[in-house]
Amino acid sequence: MSDLAKEKVARLLKKRGSVSSLGSHDVRNKNLLLKNKDSISTVSYMDDPGHHDDVSRPAVQMENTYQLGPKKRFPVQTVKEILKDVLSSYLLEVKYEAELCRQMTKTISEVVKARVKDMMIPRYKIIVVISIGQLTGQNMHVGSRCLWDATSDTFCSNSFKNSSLFAIANVYAVYFE
Repeated sequence: MSDLAKEKVARLLKKRGSVSSLGSHDVRNKNLLLKNKDSISTVSYMDDPGHHDDVSRPAVQMENTYQLGPKKRFPVQTVKEILKDVLSSYLLEVKYEAELCRQMTKTISEVVKARVKDMMIPRYKIIVVISIGQLTGQNMHVGSRCLWDATSDTFCSNSFKNSSLFAIANVYAVYFE
């Protein structure tokens, strides 16, 4: 391709709203064009991030449900049974080791959360907190504070103890409007 043809193609591309793949708006370096034998790739101005219209997509409007409270209360007793079952099945024969218990807290919390979600209680967000510690004759107080609506939000707690460790499990159910 001759120099004259390459300049003609560059002007045509510039006029059409496309630039060379070099990333500049005008073709500055003709020598680079000569190195590309017979191919010139183009990028449209619309592909550059600064050249789009500043009109963003409209936000999706959800219809109001006007449901300010749950149709069915969160089943605290059922969740308490789940906590008892999971804690005893996972920790009954376990000896306290820091690294093992760190992994067990993650595993137990995922299992509890999955079993509570399987109950298909609509519009509740589930938070599971598991604490495991070593039994060495010490006392420990565990407290938690939450900002919630006392009419619809609730929690469930259970503790477990074997010969070498203790575990405390809390499940918070927060109603989501």
